[in-house]
Amino acid sequence: MTSRQVTSRTADRELRLLYESAFPENEKIPWKYLLRLIEPIHLDFTAYRDQGRFVGFTIVYPRPSFNWLWYFAVEEQLRGQGYGGQMLACLKERYRGQNCVLDMESPRQEDCDNLLQRKRRYDFYLRNGFRGTDVYRWYGDTEMTIMMTGKGGFTMQDWDGIVNDLRQSWMQIFHKG
Repeated sequence: MTSRQVTSRTADRELRLLYESAFPENEKIPWKYLLRLIEPIHLDFTAYRDQGRFVGFTIVYPRPSFNWLWYFAVEEQLRGQGYGGQMLACLKERYRGQNCVLDMESPRQEDCDNLLQRKRRYDFYLRNGFRGTDVYRWYGDTEMTIMMTGKGGFTMQDWDGIVNDLRQSWMQIFHKG
């Protein structure tokens, strides 16, 4: 598997199509805004290929204390073939010695229409070196669980720090003047 860094100028149609199809509307920001964030906040936007075939992408918001795996997607027809694990292995190598966190739809919220998918996704992250933090947050009517790699713990205050940093960057980039 090969990887390449994506910039606002090199983001292409297949990245956009996967981004737009892989995440629910309430979990993504408009593509044009995402592209405007890449360079100013140093997003680690990486595209992955296997023998030239597009496999998926990751977007990490790097921070001093916790790197946030903001978006992670594998092409739908390639899921279940080991690509996701390979992509996470690349990220763990890149961020060796650093903590990474992610938030995902919680498998403990049973009043949802995708509980089995949530449980499978949670188990996938466990198999790939993430662990639960016992930190949960609500986004609209969806409970999100926060998972992490690395040593130490993670608190709601840590999560608030990530979100506040992102919010401040957003304000600087999009509300200048």
